[in-house]
Amino acid sequence: MRILFVGDVVGKPGRQAVAALLPAIRRERSVDLVIVNGENAAGGAGLTGEIAREIRDAGADVITNGNHVWDQRTFLKEIDALDFCIRPLNLPPGNPGAGWVIRNGALVVNALGRVFMAEQDDPFRAVDTLLAELGERAPRVRILDWHAEATSEKLAMGWHLDGRFSAVLGSHTHVPTADARILPQGTALVADAGMVGPRDSVLGIEPSIIVSRFLDHLPRRFEVATGVVQFNSVVVDIEDETGRARSIERLDREWLP
Repeated sequence: MRILFVGDVVGKPGRQAVAALLPAIRRERSVDLVIVNGENAAGGAGLTGEIAREIRDAGADVITNGNHVWDQRTFLKEIDALDFCIRPLNLPPGNPGAGWVIRNGALVVNALGRVFMAEQDDPFRAVDTLLAELGERAPRVRILDWHAEATSEKLAMGWHLDGRFSAVLGSHTHVPTADARILPQGTALVADAGMVGPRDSVLGIEPSIIVSRFLDHLPRRFEVATGVVQFNSVVVDIEDETGRARSIERLDREWLP
């Protein structure tokens, strides 16, 4: 099985780039499963049902989320009707939606880190518990969108799940990392896939806004930047029979609206 994991989609420019590039990439690389992180797709913060369907129609099989999952309050009532869209597994009980889905013969899980982020339930134990509950029902191919800030926490999860997940793929920081590798027991690991958002920005946001906030600490409304869009993703090849990753490579493009 070949998996394409697309980094955090930022605002309208990111959505446009996904619509423009994803169908051709899927055909050219013979991708079996496309996972897209959509937690910043609605104006740079959150997701809506309409936008989730837009990303699905562009070629995503599963849409994952992160710490901004409920920034668009309407999504609280929409997510349960979106069987292709998941939220972090380790949110407290009572949150709507599901933290995992089986799609195209693969288990896809979303989990949220805790270091330098708002406190959530333990993601390590949450994933362990899920695997125990699924037991033999869990497919051999297993993918984790590991939405976390600290690279130490991200790498630790990879080692924790080595041999039990096919891939642990980092999201959240919007900055692609150069550490993609296969761990000894066959788990593909990368600290961060990057983003699909304006290249000339600060994590997708207009640079002047972020610079000003660092200078005077005054609140400002974030605005998604414009211009050339970077499309960051990784491709993982996985053995169907064993669930072991055979390779992981970056796939990066640029797109001009």
